[in-house]
This record gives sequence, structure tokens and C-alpha cells, in this order.
Amino acid sequence: MKELVQRQRDYFLSGATRSISFRKKQLYHLKEEVQRREKDILAAVRDDLNKGEFEGYMTEVGFFYSELKDMMKNMDYWASPQKQKAPMSHTGSKSFVYKDPFGTVLIIGPWNYPFQLVMTPLIGAIASGNTAVIKPSEMTPQTSMIIREIITAVFPEEYVVVVEGGADAAEALLEQKFDYIFFTGSRRIGRKVMMKAAERLTPVTLELGGKNPAVISEDANLKMAAKRIVWGKFLNAGQTCVAPDYVLIHESCRRQFLKLVVQYTKKYFGPEARGKRTYPRIISEAHVDRLASYINPDKVIHGGGFDRDFRKVEPTIMMDVTLEDEVMQEEIFGPILPIVSYQYDHEIIETVRERPDPLALYLFTESEEMETFILQNLSFGGGCINDTIMHITTPYLPFGGVGESGMGAYHGKDSFDTFTHRKSILKQTTKFDLPIRYNPTKNTIKTLKKMWE
Repeated sequence: MKELVQRQRDYFLSGATRSISFRKKQLYHLKEEVQRREKDILAAVRDDLNKGEFEGYMTEVGFFYSELKDMMKNMDYWASPQKQKAPMSHTGSKSFVYKDPFGTVLIIGPWNYPFQLVMTPLIGAIASGNTAVIKPSEMTPQTSMIIREIITAVFPEEYVVVVEGGADAAEALLEQKFDYIFFTGSRRIGRKVMMKAAERLTPVTLELGGKNPAVISEDANLKMAAKRIVWGKFLNAGQTCVAPDYVLIHESCRRQFLKLVVQYTKKYFGPEARGKRTYPRIISEAHVDRLASYINPDKVIHGGGFDRDFRKVEPTIMMDVTLEDEVMQEEIFGPILPIVSYQYDHEIIETVRERPDPLALYLFTESEEMETFILQNLSFGGGCINDTIMHITTPYLPFGGVGESGMGAYHGKDSFDTFTHRKSILKQTTKFDLPIRYNPTKNTIKTLKKMWE
């Protein structure tokens, strides 16, 4: 590992990645290879997670293409030096911000979107001029293998390389000196990554998760809320860091909402979702056991079935859930939707604040007053009003967490900025020299006050 990282550092220091035309050329070749292997990617995602072709393309490959298109269109402008204003005290000078790559970066990917959540940050790393070591998840071995084959076909390993393996490989990589670390995964592992990074003062981006509420006010369009929450919750069998974790609904409309949410769950997933060929699998038997422990049969309104051998859990809706129930203690990360009711608006604030800041929050309302109330009183990574998940699918919005749901952001320009150091440069004239800084007198103090106060 040490030799591998050193070779990448030597390649970066050679200046090979500095040229914007070089970076664009590499991204173009990467796109060509992904297009050539698209069917293989979708087959690998299906083997690992049982994602159907539509879901696989929408959430993995298509997402990659969208990010890449925006990056290649705008990276010339983003990479160019930015001229800045100069105050009166700096008369004669010019100020610029240069965009420098960090150097050699480490990207550690998760298993829930094993292609997208490795390749999307890689786009930013390459566009910014870095070299990169990629560690895909060992829990999705087919996708990991395809990523390795794609990267090997496009890049020399001193530029971009894939390191496969389990926790021991990740730990060995974290022992090395990187210039930036980008991690997507659980809070538990995120803490370990940050501890290792702290030993060398390495900057990090941590994309984690949390209990993301879907708040439904009494004036909400319940039909639209039910449809969009069902889609967002059960996408990838609930194994999405920004999925609605639970519903917080005004008690006056919970019965009507329940009827609609069951209706749309049946419509989109059928009565026997765990038997459907294209319904995604839970990643491991241990995760099935964890999810099964959350299901209280007395509160299940729909679903509740699971198959440990086939790693399937039905879309499950639980009603009259309390904040003390097992399902409300940790992030669910699976196809279980608890519904909690509230009576007064201040209960929303109290309920969400009792838990760590969520990665996402979804508000369903027709009231601008309610929008303002929620947005000004709650801290969360990002979210939607009258929708779910769609905020992360645009390259024009930064995606990232806050507090225990993560730090740093990416997508679009924010991906470029994440892997870039903004280097401030002041260029001073030699045609004249203002004497004020060399003469510490009362008059110079008066002059400074006039300029600065």
C-alpha cells in the first residue's frame, strides 16, 4: 500500500495531471468505457443487490452520466483563477484565487449504491487534477470487480487504481498518508476514518446518514405525499442514506394517509414484493435479522414478511408507532416505514431535535408559513418540499450532511470544489510603495482608521 500511494504521489508531483485538457481527456475515456461496459455494470448490480435494469440505470449509471456531463461542460471555468477585489489599503495590488488539486486522494465507497457512490466522487477528483485510490465495498463483489476492470482499462495505476478487499484492506489504506479522504458509509465506520485522518491532519468528506423525517402537515396534498414517500422509501429496498426514515404526520389526516400509502405500496410493489424478481435484496442475512427485530406485528398495517435465505424484506408499514419503539432508535436502512403522529407544530421540532441532525428532511405542505417554520428551526443536510430524494439528483445542488450525518458536500461544482484547494495569491506592484506600513506614527494610525473603520 505504501509503495502504491508513493507511486501515485510521484505521478501527481510530475505535473501530469495539471493540464485541464488532460483531465477532460481522461473523463472522456472513462465515459467511453462505462458506456461500453454498461450492460455488465447493470448485471453486476443485479447480481449483488437484485436491482432491476430500470432502477440500476436510474440510480447508478444514469446518475454517473448526469454528473459527468455537467462536470465536462463547466470545469474549464471552475478551474480558472478567480480575480478578487482589493481594499484601499492594498492599492497597486491584484488578488487571485488559484484552484489547486490536493494531490493523492482516497475514495472509500459503500455497498448500497456501489457504482454511483464511487464513480461520482471520482469524477470530481479527476476533474480537479488529483490522483485517486478507490476502495469499493467488499459486500458487492461483482460491482467491485467491474469497477476495477473499468478503471484498469482506462487509467495507469499510478494515476487511478482500485484496491479490493475487506476491512483489512481499508485499514491498511488508512494507515497511508493521503492528501484527502472521501468516505461514504455508516457513522460507526465514519468515526474510525476521521480518527485515522486526524492522525495526519488529512481533510475529509464524510457522507453518512441518519433518521430522515418526512413531515406531513394537515394541509398537505396527501395523495402526492403518499406516492412520493412510497417511491423514496422503498427505492433499493430502503437501503438509501437519504430515504425517508419515518413519517411524522398531523393526527387529523393520518387515517387518510395510511389508506393512500398502503394503496401505492401495493400498486408499485405488489402484495408479494419479497418474491418479485426485480425487488432489491437486503445486503446480508445479518441486516435481515436487524430489520426483522424492528417489526412489531401488532403495529404492522401492511407487509411485515421477510425471507432470511433470499435476503428479502417486504415493504412494511407500521402505524401508531411511538418514539420509544425499537424501530425509532436507530436509522432503519431498510423497507420499513413507521408512522408517528403529532398534534401541534412544536412537536415536530422537539421530535427531530431529540435525534442527531438528519441527512435529509422532507416536508409536505401547501403553506409557505409552514415551510419557513421548518426551515428556520431545524438543522439537516438537505431535503425537499413536497418530494423525496430528488434534491440529490441535480448537479446544481450540493449534497452533504451536517453534524452526525456527515461533513462536506459534493455533486456538480461542489464535487470540483471538494477536491480542490483554493490558493490565495496577492500580486503587488513594484512601481511604487506606500510608506504607511513602515511608519508606525499617530498619523498613520489615523489614516488606517479612515480606510478600515
